[in-house]
Amino acid sequence: MVRTPWLLATLVFAALMLLVMMGPFEVLIPFLIKDKLGGGPDDHAMVMAAFGIGAALGSLGMASMRMPRHYLTVMNLLWGVGCLPLIVIGLATEVWMIVVASFVLGVMFSAPMVIWGTLLQRRVPPHMLGRVASLDFFISVSLMPVSMALAGPVSDLIGVRTTFLIAGIVPGIVAAVAIVWARLPEDELAHPLRDD
Repeated sequence: MVRTPWLLATLVFAALMLLVMMGPFEVLIPFLIKDKLGGGPDDHAMVMAAFGIGAALGSLGMASMRMPRHYLTVMNLLWGVGCLPLIVIGLATEVWMIVVASFVLGVMFSAPMVIWGTLLQRRVPPHMLGRVASLDFFISVSLMPVSMALAGPVSDLIGVRTTFLIAGIVPGIVAAVAIVWARLPEDELAHPLRDD
């Protein structure tokens, strides 16, 4: 992994993204709906359903398109910029705003997963695929419990809105750093995933 910059950069970025955004999304939204907006379990169910529907549509949409020429850049930017709806969630004054933002978050979170799955199958040597997939899964889930544990104390310290603001902005910055540091545009042009 260390000798493969595109893999290292993407996995480190993904770990940091999940650390920053997963706790607020999973832990703070129910409190935001209940305490700030006067909503209840039905409202939270709508938010989660919107995320799931967005995720399904995002995956189907990306799967029906040609692989982007700049697949690494597109993938990382979709994940990074895709966290911006968390800002809307933090600033929401109505539940429907959280529902719409969750739908967009679902689209932007799942569409790049199609690129990632294709990328692993095409660029990782077959004899390493199991190990890389295991590492990918470990990275994906390793910091999620930490994020969930930190969400409450951090929001108590700096406020719910500020926590969502950070969760929405930081992933985009980290994505840009990963793209530049690992020279992803040059790498993806040297290793195209489409045949033209």
